[in-house]
Amino acid sequence: MPEHHPPRRPRRETVTYASAHGPGALPAPAGRRPAHPPARSEIDEQTSLGHTYVRSLMRSQLRAALTALGALALLVGPLPLLLALPAPEALVWAALGFGVYPVVWAIAHWYVRRAERNERDFTGLVER
Repeated sequence: MPEHHPPRRPRRETVTYASAHGPGALPAPAGRRPAHPPARSEIDEQTSLGHTYVRSLMRSQLRAALTALGALALLVGPLPLLLALPAPEALVWAALGFGVYPVVWAIAHWYVRRAERNERDFTGLVER
């Protein structure tokens, strides 16, 4: 009958800079940035910290989107009630043309700038 031996664990190895890069290699100068910043490697390796970084970006983008949507709903939502009032046709077109479109454009402009700033902040965090 064959004997069953438990599988042997591999021997631990201590890795130093010299063993990883050769005996004559010198470490990188102190002022140089590492090839892969820690935050980027955390995201690339899909660790829980990397997941937290990405989730933070997604939450800030969602917060900006919901803020823009809320502002749009508050400013443009009551418009049908206003337009239901008896008013001259010229006033209705003026309200739509000069009241609604600039508000929509301003909200969209704010949202795009905010989303770009969120991404720039996230990139700055990851590139550090």
